[in-house]
Amino acid sequence: MPEGHSVHRIARQFARNFVGHRVAVSSPQGRFAAGAKMLDGATMTRATAVGKQMFLEFDNGLWLRVHLGLYGAWDFAGEITTDATIRSAGGRMGQTNQRGTDFAEGEPLETDRDYLNDADGEDSIHSIGAPRKARLHMAESEKENDDADFEFPPPPVGQVRVRILTETACADLRGPTACEAISAFEVQQHIDRLGPDPLNDDSQEAEDRVVAAIRKSNQPIGQLLMDQSVVSGIGNVYRAELLFRARLNPFTPGKQVPEQTARELWRDWVHLLDVGVRTGQMMTMDGLTGEAYRRAMAKRDDRHWVYHRTGLPCRVCGTPIAMQDMANRKLYWCPKDQA
Repeated sequence: MPEGHSVHRIARQFARNFVGHRVAVSSPQGRFAAGAKMLDGATMTRATAVGKQMFLEFDNGLWLRVHLGLYGAWDFAGEITTDATIRSAGGRMGQTNQRGTDFAEGEPLETDRDYLNDADGEDSIHSIGAPRKARLHMAESEKENDDADFEFPPPPVGQVRVRILTETACADLRGPTACEAISAFEVQQHIDRLGPDPLNDDSQEAEDRVVAAIRKSNQPIGQLLMDQSVVSGIGNVYRAELLFRARLNPFTPGKQVPEQTARELWRDWVHLLDVGVRTGQMMTMDGLTGEAYRRAMAKRDDRHWVYHRTGLPCRVCGTPIAMQDMANRKLYWCPKDQA
């Protein structure tokens, strides 16, 4: 399931390429036909993310709420300004098994152009940061295409729940858990049910709210971190990595987590989410340099401490990494360092 950094990156793509444009909205699959009709012809005015949910605002007073869930993904095509996430994913955004991104480690990360390098060291083969015309990823066999005979808009491929189209850009959504046209009041109702998202609110009040929610619960901390009403955006990967970085036993009841440890978990989530949004990858190992850093950015297995490493030696102590189901999700931890 896409975690918070991916959803924020998707919202950025909409902000760059769709906000301010009048859009045609359709449902090639047909399951969102009524909602598409309500949004069709409106101008997109805002794109925002809260945790794992994205909200697109239109000038007719309606919003599109999307929760990708386990199988959802957005495909982008057309003349779009790309960045690290969209290029590393080949145009498809929303799945966690994306290929890595390569950028110049150690340099300032001020803009997307600062950290993105393709084979030619450029965002676009035409000019750095310029919109590129490409059918980025509409099917597994297709790659970026800069040919003059590029077809736009591309024909829908597969079960496209909703298509959002401008004169130059296209976004297709497949397989979401939620996709609905709702009012601003309903948007706020959804947001009110979510815990703090550091990219929207990293205040002391947000930290206090998360800490209080953890320390009043008898649920294990490994489950609380996945509870979107406690804190927004953390999924299975970040859950495992945050707990290892804190050297905290995943089965510790929230009430038994020391207050300072709970605060450090929140602050580490602020840090890791920022890294994920800037790089487009769930990089959870700090301090890597040189070839180790490049490998980590290119391959998921080289940038995590414990996630997806069942039976492999802990990177710190050598103890085999354990795995056990918790709330129907696979939990990874080191039995020694997180005893």
